[in-house]
Amino acid sequence: MIGTSDFKRGAKLIIDSDPYNVVEFEHVKPGKGNAFTRTRLKNLISGQLLERTFKSGDKFKEPDLDHRDMQYLYPEGNMHYFMDTKDFEQIALDEDLLKEALPYLKENLLVEVLFFNNKAINIEIPNFVELAVTYCEPGFKGDTAQGASKPATLEGGLVVSVPLHLKEGDLLKIDTRTGAYVEKINK
Repeated sequence: MIGTSDFKRGAKLIIDSDPYNVVEFEHVKPGKGNAFTRTRLKNLISGQLLERTFKSGDKFKEPDLDHRDMQYLYPEGNMHYFMDTKDFEQIALDEDLLKEALPYLKENLLVEVLFFNNKAINIEIPNFVELAVTYCEPGFKGDTAQGASKPATLEGGLVVSVPLHLKEGDLLKIDTRTGAYVEKINK
């Protein structure tokens, strides 16, 4: 059981039989009345955000979650295939479940798949991935006035703003939390 006093960012709990992740919380002690905790929770299955207030001392069940390291194999139609790195079992996940991670997925990428009651409900990709540039306009000499940038399309279809000197085929380090260019990877 997890109580409101145990809340911290990333804490997981069950509300209305669904697993939730604590995104934000604030313990409030008003001058009059009982203390309470104001929270923002993210449903781990649907991704919806929920704002709720709980009385101080409320207790919740902890969800039975299983984190498995898996390797991304390939897409086929709307399904994407992953392999468990321990027992080599393969699973197929629907594209709807992967909507936020889709632009960053590439073959052999190691990810963490979250299971709730033996059903895959979420995927966590690494904070940084390496993706190749598939298309970008050429940068012209003299166009370098103070940090100029241009759009570049990466192998997953993601479009990011990059410095003018980058070209097609370059390997870039991308921050998956923000979708921003970090640096060029030298081979």
